[in-house]
Amino acid sequence: MRILLLHPPHTAIGSRVPRENLPPFGLLCLGGPLIDAGHDVTLLNADPNALSVNEILSQILAHKPDAVLIGHSGSTSAHPTVLQITNGLKAAAPDVMVIYGGVYPTYHWQDILTETDAIDCIVRGEGEETTLALINALQNRTPLIAIPGIAFRQNGRPKATRPAPMIRDLEANRIGWELIEFDDYGYWGGRKSVIMQFSRGCPHLCTYCGQRGFWTKWRHRDPVKFAAEIAHLVREHGVELINLADETPTSSRRIWRQFLEAMIAQNVEVTIIGSTRADDIVRDADILHLYKKAGVLRFLLGIEGTDEATLKTLQKGGTVQKDQKAIQLLRENGIIGLCTFAVGFEQETDRDYWQLLRQLLRYDPDQIMSVYATPHRWTPYYNDAKDRRVIQHDQRLWDYKHQVMETPKVPAWRVFAWVKTIEFILQLRPRALWRSYLHPDAEIRHAMRWYTRMGRRVVLREFWHFIFLEVRRAGQTVAEYWGGDRQLDENAHAKPTREITPCCPNPTDAQQTKNRPNS
Repeated sequence: MRILLLHPPHTAIGSRVPRENLPPFGLLCLGGPLIDAGHDVTLLNADPNALSVNEILSQILAHKPDAVLIGHSGSTSAHPTVLQITNGLKAAAPDVMVIYGGVYPTYHWQDILTETDAIDCIVRGEGEETTLALINALQNRTPLIAIPGIAFRQNGRPKATRPAPMIRDLEANRIGWELIEFDDYGYWGGRKSVIMQFSRGCPHLCTYCGQRGFWTKWRHRDPVKFAAEIAHLVREHGVELINLADETPTSSRRIWRQFLEAMIAQNVEVTIIGSTRADDIVRDADILHLYKKAGVLRFLLGIEGTDEATLKTLQKGGTVQKDQKAIQLLRENGIIGLCTFAVGFEQETDRDYWQLLRQLLRYDPDQIMSVYATPHRWTPYYNDAKDRRVIQHDQRLWDYKHQVMETPKVPAWRVFAWVKTIEFILQLRPRALWRSYLHPDAEIRHAMRWYTRMGRRVVLREFWHFIFLEVRRAGQTVAEYWGGDRQLDENAHAKPTREITPCCPNPTDAQQTKNRPNS
């Protein structure tokens, strides 16, 4: 079949302001198996140049595909754009099969198939094996009902098949790197960059997390093979930076150490950045020198509140002491600590924001990033937030960077003012400025300056949007906005009947010890 993979443009400030883009890793994961099965596959990435809907439709129609597969990592906020594209596509080419995947459509399949006829089928959960089975069924004209992990219309009504099993062997499906021109993608101040994924899932139970149920269980790639693939990209394609898309790549100390040692053995010059938990950094205090030697330069740590009560409510599983210790350990080993802090929880007051500022100053992070509490319907946090008032009714702004719910004790403008004040004070401290301009490590200086330049552009855009463009009004409750007061089933896949052991002989090791929310 002739297949076009479409990565739609994203309206988020983070996509539009930095002027740097990473390749759409999820679609590349689909592309490899489809190419290997003999299909004609092309990628249309409409995000870097923010193509208009008409421009996207023109390119799709010129390609004359049999099927268009649409996916986006920020699938909740990208969904309105997907609807515009698919409605236009079906009007112009009604015979083209439109297939939609991602976190949001995985859970909201029934809503989507009810609200539009322009989407024919939804892939629920991991896409590599399910998508290949679906495409083969379409090509051979066999019934779709036998394919696990999809949703479609049967007799005019939305119908979901049984959940697909999660992929146990992450080496079974290769990434379709041939679909991109590596020179088209950069990050970190012009470094040639790609996204990769060492592991999927997270063994922790944070209530707000939009990813934990999507992956169901923590699994990892073969650490030696993963290091070899990174080295190949560096040597053959000039890749300079790897952005790990994992929730917690360090969950197993033993497996993560094997990867670090394999990377060191490959002896390639590459920068690795990603996200992990403070617990894991403290656990690995004695091997953090291996992190640095393997190329790790920055880890994002989600602190999601600085008081123990908030951490307990969110089932974060960490402590203030561990968060602070992790930042200190990273700095001692020449690794940047990027700390996210979340605001917008129901009981917050001005005093809480003042305490947050004081605690962050004690943490002394190298870089910070704010996010707003966002209740996705498939997360346990939805049950806590469903009766709160929605103030942001534009779904395109449900991207963790905009206030979407009313904070009862603090008006929206003051929440915004507090967040920007905290960011300004943290980033303009003498220590932060010294690290940006006088740090003895040139790589850290480069990273700090790049982050500062990008942050300035983002902040200016945020102020402009908040004051002049965004419409905020308290109206429906969260449950009314999303059409139900019941949390959707969190697990996207059939629960495993036994432990997963292909890459990890000791199953309990993977559970030793998320923090980047995704939509």
